[in-house]
Amino acid sequence: MRTPASIAGHPVHPMIVPIAIGGFLLSIVFDIVCLATGQVDPWSTVAYYTMIGGIVGALIAAIFGFVDLLSLPSGYTKKIGITHMVINLTVVVLFIASAYMRHESHSPAGTPFILSVVAILMLLVSGWLGGKMVYEAGVGVSADESATPASPKPTNRRMEA
Repeated sequence: MRTPASIAGHPVHPMIVPIAIGGFLLSIVFDIVCLATGQVDPWSTVAYYTMIGGIVGALIAAIFGFVDLLSLPSGYTKKIGITHMVINLTVVVLFIASAYMRHESHSPAGTPFILSVVAILMLLVSGWLGGKMVYEAGVGVSADESATPASPKPTNRRMEA
């Protein structure tokens, strides 16, 4: 099922999502290095700015994801899409709160780090739901059989409802 937010038949949302995920993952990796080594600089500063990059990337991806969500037919797949969206927006809010708490000192210690860990765990669930929409329901997959002759059709009947 093709999505309306696409360029030359390629969905835009999954093109931008790696920017957000990369920013968030790098941020928590730099936080862990900062906390493990006790060296605040440069790790906490780099973590802060990669987090900001992840937030910006996520908000841009959300625009295209929302356009795609609006094109889904009602039913099971749309419910998964809405859950995916709500979890992702919650992840962004948690990272915004973490970034806000770090604004002055960029220190990840305490609550900002806990918020980031919770957000990353939620991101895993959301990514699984996004994959479920693609691999089971074919969301964002071209219906043109000649373009991908070896790709199987979705077999889960529940997803088609």
